[in-house]
Amino acid sequence: MDTTLTESAAAPGAAADTANADTPGGPDGGAALYRARRERVLAALRAQGGGVALVPTAPEVMRNRDADYPYRHDSYFYYLTGFTEPEALLVLDANADENQPASILFCRAKNVERETWEGLRFGPDGAREAFGFDAAFPIDDLDAQIPRLIANRPALHYALAASERFDAQVRGWIDAVRAQTRSGVTAPAAAYDLLPLLDDMRLVKDAHELDTMRRAAKISALAHIRAMQTCRPGMREYEIEAELLYTFRKYGAQAPAYGSIVAAGANACVLHYPAGNAVAREGDLILIDAACELNGYAADITRTFPASGRFTSAQREIYDIVLAAQQAAVNATRAGVNFEAPHDAAVRVLAQGLLDTGILDRQRFASVDDVIAERAYARFYMHRTGHWLGMDVHDVGDYRERGAQHAGETPPWRTLRAGMTLTIEPGLYIRAAEDVPERYWDIGIRIEDDAIVTETGCELITRGVPVNADEIESLMQDAQRGA
Repeated sequence: MDTTLTESAAAPGAAADTANADTPGGPDGGAALYRARRERVLAALRAQGGGVALVPTAPEVMRNRDADYPYRHDSYFYYLTGFTEPEALLVLDANADENQPASILFCRAKNVERETWEGLRFGPDGAREAFGFDAAFPIDDLDAQIPRLIANRPALHYALAASERFDAQVRGWIDAVRAQTRSGVTAPAAAYDLLPLLDDMRLVKDAHELDTMRRAAKISALAHIRAMQTCRPGMREYEIEAELLYTFRKYGAQAPAYGSIVAAGANACVLHYPAGNAVAREGDLILIDAACELNGYAADITRTFPASGRFTSAQREIYDIVLAAQQAAVNATRAGVNFEAPHDAAVRVLAQGLLDTGILDRQRFASVDDVIAERAYARFYMHRTGHWLGMDVHDVGDYRERGAQHAGETPPWRTLRAGMTLTIEPGLYIRAAEDVPERYWDIGIRIEDDAIVTETGCELITRGVPVNADEIESLMQDAQRGA
């Protein structure tokens, strides 16, 4: 495989820049995409009897003193609007008459002085035109306009109890409507959680989402390749992380999708270990769990490789077990099976490997079924094999079926459908212990790829970075020879 980082590889980021050519400065994918999503929500609310949906974006968060954390919009809000500015709220009125606006944005007003410091603001008029809303108002008008918009509506739909601050705002708006009851105005009589509806919409990705996720995966794979090519014994974990972050930005991603894990040696046995200042030594494995976010969508990749460019025999044994477990999970991933099927397939392979290596005592466990029944594998594999992936790295959507009664029993696992996206990430984490063969001490290995479920299987979108141990060694040794 050609693993050279070239300017042509910047295509993922370049594609993001050209996606909005028909609406300069407008939403990624075009306003029609988000308008269609809002119409789906409105249709669902009408089918439930109507009402008004309220979807705020995320607040800005202070980092320290007068410096904010880098701003990131709320995923639900962005999914329905494509709008990335802070201080914004979407209103969807399912009871609006034909001559009334059903899709309304509240956003920051134009302010030339603030734009000098912070950059362009669309303002209500610009946002309405660019993003396809029926109407738009300044965010400062919320308390005046929302009571008017929710008056005489049967229900409110929003993320119940997700934010104390927003809950208090909603109560204030309802109280403002109730204050007008002598004038014949009625307040919404019910409130419903909007998130289950939005979660089900977001769980199955559309063509635009899948294209964006493929591009995020490609950039993330390039970053992992660069980390493998540049890694040498003597480097510190944060130096390796710097290569990842550089590559994300070079090829057009806006940010990491989550805090990068770069773990050398025994640190790889800590599941959420952040990149620190530990030195990668000769003979260490390096576990990297890192990926970028592109236009609001996350990738999620883990690779484990030897700092020196060659696995030891013990490392290779464990690596091949984890890789075989991942392949078993991949083979089990397709539309029509339940979410747990890939995990069950991976666990069987891992359990057999733990027996074959003597990490688990064969005198105590006669078979793989015994290992699974007693969950003895969980000492070395304590997480699940995958999670939903999308706008959030741990994306929305229930893992079990919703809405059916099960006589007090745990609901069944959700059935996979084409267009769902998930990670496939088995691992083994073997800490030093008296009852574990010493040759396996402090070996931590995880292999993770992103999969789009299809009718006949799954599409792995992160295999732009090698996963086979021989290919990893070849890639690293070629880079070392060329250095």
